[in-house]
Amino acid sequence: MNGRRLPVTALRWATAAALAAGGYIHAQLYVDDYRFIPVVGPLFLVQASASFALAVLLLTGTPPLLLRAAAAGVALGALGGFAASRTVGVFGFTERGLQPAPQAVLSLVAETGTLLLLATWQLAAATTATATATAD
Repeated sequence: MNGRRLPVTALRWATAAALAAGGYIHAQLYVDDYRFIPVVGPLFLVQASASFALAVLLLTGTPPLLLRAAAAGVALGALGGFAASRTVGVFGFTERGLQPAPQAVLSLVAETGTLLLLATWQLAAATTATATATAD
């Protein structure tokens, strides 16, 4: 394994961990209370399932850009749902502030971390591609 490959591998694992953490939080919230909320409850389960599936796919090897984009979409969707539930509501469901605690804050950290790691990973992949093309 060369020196350029190590950061991409670390970013892949860290991204998968952050994505799975967000999925775990949503699964926990679904099981604890949200399963009883029409429409919103099943969306929590879908988000958790998609997060876990994408985390596993990220760990199977260096994924194509489309897989990283899907992971970003799941994280952005969770953040968008969080913002909407505290402003205009989601299917009639609203929450206030950083409730439920501590899951709201942990979810924000996990989803934001996923996006930051994906952006860093994309930058590292682009830098590696540029370096490889220049060496040829």
